[in-house]
Amino acid sequence: MTNIDDMGLLIQGCARGDRRAFGELYRQTAAKLHGIIRRIIPHNEATEEALQETFVRIWQKAGTFDPQIAPAMAWMASIARNQAIDVRRRGAEKIALASSSDENLLNAIPALSADTGEQSLTFIQLQRCLDQLPADRRELLLLAYYNGWSREELAQRATKPVATIKSTLRRSLMQLKECLDGNS
Repeated sequence: MTNIDDMGLLIQGCARGDRRAFGELYRQTAAKLHGIIRRIIPHNEATEEALQETFVRIWQKAGTFDPQIAPAMAWMASIARNQAIDVRRRGAEKIALASSSDENLLNAIPALSADTGEQSLTFIQLQRCLDQLPADRRELLLLAYYNGWSREELAQRATKPVATIKSTLRRSLMQLKECLDGNS
């Protein structure tokens, strides 16, 4: 196993344009960086995109690496994490939904197959129950559970504490469940 100093040397090689150093750095770190990205983006295609962008960024930024500031793996892990967040945020659905009204958020949920009446009925019931939620709570719920936004992202968007977002989501889910169970 390669130590941090060897990785630092490989990064310095990348800064000089050494493709062999880059290849070796990739070989030694791709699995670890993939794991970091995978925790943020569960979908394989987007994970691969973020990993590719991570290594492009490592190649481009290799000259800024300073082993006095951070160990090589920590530096690369930070780049991987930031790329994963960027890829996740750039998702086409999120871009479209982030600027949409609540009504558009609801309409963006893919319709359940109309092959069976039961599935269509479930979708109609879900729409009806979502419509009973206040608009701000409905939006948070859709962004969280349909788009996969974190509580931190939701808190930033709503300018509310994370704890408030957590309790708002919980109350909204409870109300939605009651409605779907026919108690509302």
